[in-house]
Amino acid sequence: MKILDKYLLKTFLSTFFTVFIILFFIFILQSVWLFIAELAGKDLDLAMVLKFLLFATPRIIPLVLPLSVLLSSIMTFGNLAENYEFAAMKSAGISLQRAMKSLIIFISVLSIIAFSFANNVIPYAEYKFINFRRNIAQLKPALAIAEGQFSDVGLYSIKVNKKSGINGNSLTGITIHKKSAIGEGNKTVIKAKNGLLISSEQSNTLQMVLNDGYYYEDVVPKKYEDRKKFPFAKSSFKKYNINIDLSKLNNVDVNDASISNTNTMLNISELNYTLDSLHKNRNTEIISFSENINQRIGIQNSNNPVLPFKKTKTLPFKLLSMYSNAKKLTVLNYAGNNIDNNLLSITGTKTELEFKQKNINGHILAFYDKFVIAYACFLMFFIGAPLGAIIRKGGLGLPIVFAVLIFITFHFINTFGKRISQENGLSPVLGSWMSSIILTPLAILLTYRATNDIGLINMDVVLAPFQKIFQKIFPPPK
Repeated sequence: MKILDKYLLKTFLSTFFTVFIILFFIFILQSVWLFIAELAGKDLDLAMVLKFLLFATPRIIPLVLPLSVLLSSIMTFGNLAENYEFAAMKSAGISLQRAMKSLIIFISVLSIIAFSFANNVIPYAEYKFINFRRNIAQLKPALAIAEGQFSDVGLYSIKVNKKSGINGNSLTGITIHKKSAIGEGNKTVIKAKNGLLISSEQSNTLQMVLNDGYYYEDVVPKKYEDRKKFPFAKSSFKKYNINIDLSKLNNVDVNDASISNTNTMLNISELNYTLDSLHKNRNTEIISFSENINQRIGIQNSNNPVLPFKKTKTLPFKLLSMYSNAKKLTVLNYAGNNIDNNLLSITGTKTELEFKQKNINGHILAFYDKFVIAYACFLMFFIGAPLGAIIRKGGLGLPIVFAVLIFITFHFINTFGKRISQENGLSPVLGSWMSSIILTPLAILLTYRATNDIGLINMDVVLAPFQKIFQKIFPPPK
């Protein structure tokens, strides 16, 4: 390796790792902010918090890595151009492509590592992250209930004065407000001297056993004038059991799309297998529904031995004229009910098929995301390197502005394409590659202009039409 290659590689790597570490910690802080509700006030020890963040951080690599490549490329080549080092290289007969040779090799290796990371590490981390959140609720459910304050757990708002025991499962001084299912505030209050939380790793239900307490429930009188008296019913108990859905504990909603969809937890081979199964399942349901609906509306199939095709006489134009008025009403009611039932069946099947198609789209997007992150490293380098050579500014000023604008554009287009594809408004393949397709011409243009020593914007080309118009309106004196 020549001295020039070593110098450029050393300069780029020092900037790249510095930028990567800074951006990595910034995005980690963002992750902490997103999950602060699950970390704060839950009596989690430092080891559990670090484990929580360890599983959450791999998902930010697809954001940090391309931005780090872009920013470090602009800063490195901007510094070289600003210090006239590029001018010295060109005077020695070294072109921009030759200067980028060693860095292109590094970016190629980095892209391979990024693909391997997205295909192996991120799915494993997503699996561990989601299961870790669920295990907090299953193995240590008391962590979701803080001492001395009300903690919302599904339809219950629970307050305990003291927790004891190995995992804090023994509770003392319990006050529970049960929220109304129809959104009319708290209609039930339960107070108990002590209680016990019982959970199992194999169960999705948390059992709370309350001892020696009272049960208060508001009663809504039928007469409106009696409601101002606020009557209630009171009862005492020696032992009372409450079953709580663990999906509501610790604010973990297992029905949420980000948790129930397993596409982020699968690698390439697993996604291929899953997509094949999903497509077969959807096609089977379409065929089954079409055969069923054909039978229900009376369309006969000559290939179906159950419904053999038979020739019939030509029916009259006014078919209802063959029946009496009473039978006409019966026939019309039967036809109307049949149509309503078929429409309801069609609507339900359509909704289910759309849901299955969205699930397929999500898996396709997850499949191509692993390739997009690898290509994004190449793309950002071939945008950042020539852009830095053109603007001739290093440091943390102008390069950050350009890097942020370009990355926001890339991220916005990427998110926009995925959302449309997820809703089946665009092909998932096109949606996942949309940002790359749009920004690739920019990378080619910048590389061409930097190679040929053309500025970022040729102001003569922009101002020439206006100068001609100005000269026509105000001609120069002869």
